[in-house]
Amino acid sequence: MRGRRGELKAEIYSSQPGRAERLKFVKLQRGDSSRLAEVEFVWLHDGEPVLKFIGLDSISDAEAWEHADILVREADLARPEPGEFLHADLIGCAVWEEGAEAPLGTVRAIQEYGGPALLEVDAGGREVLIPLARSICTEIDVGRKVIRARLPSGLIEL
Repeated sequence: MRGRRGELKAEIYSSQPGRAERLKFVKLQRGDSSRLAEVEFVWLHDGEPVLKFIGLDSISDAEAWEHADILVREADLARPEPGEFLHADLIGCAVWEEGAEAPLGTVRAIQEYGGPALLEVDAGGREVLIPLARSICTEIDVGRKVIRARLPSGLIEL
């Protein structure tokens, strides 16, 4: 939350500058609760977007949506540049290590900590984290849900 007018500070997971400022209609989702919301305006505080939604006009209005996910319609998703991928498109991809006869596992989530994103791969009930770097993920085909990887020695054992 931010301010007295029901504004919410947001984390925008897009590499495209100005993405927050182009949002108009979103769905706020927090647990089992959700609501459609229209963005009234956006401003930046210390480089982070702060969203003001029509109808959320007080601190108590905003508190109900603190830590909510902000979802956009498929048609409003920012399209990735060539060589970039939406995280949602990577979920469910089979990861094949070069030369392997069977996939290592399936991407179940993406983790970000400031460096390259990490593919969280379910490798037969064991979690393997693979950096989403071009030198490691040599081929990504989201249409076929396949990622081919050249894994550094010892990565799987970590």
